[in-house]
Amino acid sequence: MRPKTTAGKLPATPPDDVRDLEALLEHLDEAARRENHHLTVADLLAAVGARSFSPILLLSGTLVTSPLSGIPAMPTATACVVFLVSIQLLCGRRDFWLPGWLLRLHVGNQGLQTAVKWLRRPARFVDYFIQPRLGWLVRGIATRLIALLCLFVAALMPLMEFIPFSSTVAGAALTAFGLALVSNDGLFALLAYALVGATIGVVVYGHQHLF
Repeated sequence: MRPKTTAGKLPATPPDDVRDLEALLEHLDEAARRENHHLTVADLLAAVGARSFSPILLLSGTLVTSPLSGIPAMPTATACVVFLVSIQLLCGRRDFWLPGWLLRLHVGNQGLQTAVKWLRRPARFVDYFIQPRLGWLVRGIATRLIALLCLFVAALMPLMEFIPFSSTVAGAALTAFGLALVSNDGLFALLAYALVGATIGVVVYGHQHLF
């Protein structure tokens, strides 16, 4: 029987070896195979390691760019995770906390496995370009700037529920920030900054033409 998930600190569990998208997908696939019906947000966080900001960010962005983003309210739920964790990082917390209702949200394991399969080819392509470089863009004060921008993107994401494909751009920005942090690749941080700009542009354009 699955233990009841309550509000509190996120599980400080391994793995610590999530250094690229393929590693992330492998952990998600293993978690989906272990469960019979569905995985909660707590399960997903435990699968990738919730001890630091970067794997949480990478997981959140990857989910939003996957076919799972078509699930109603998925982008908003993901935005809540990013928003709350970003605030806590900016406040200097080392142990992240999420409310129980958010940790209990779940996704079907079959849907997750389908999303993982869909993501494997683009993940291999993206991972080919990852390497440690421009480390000053992903360390120290730069990490706080990344958290601030992720907070901003997360705040915009509920608005994107009404703008087609906009959440995908936001998810790509979060994924790029997550990859930059887990792989110490400052070039991906620069790409993420550009994607944040694109996200703002998509939201402004969408609201001008749809409302």
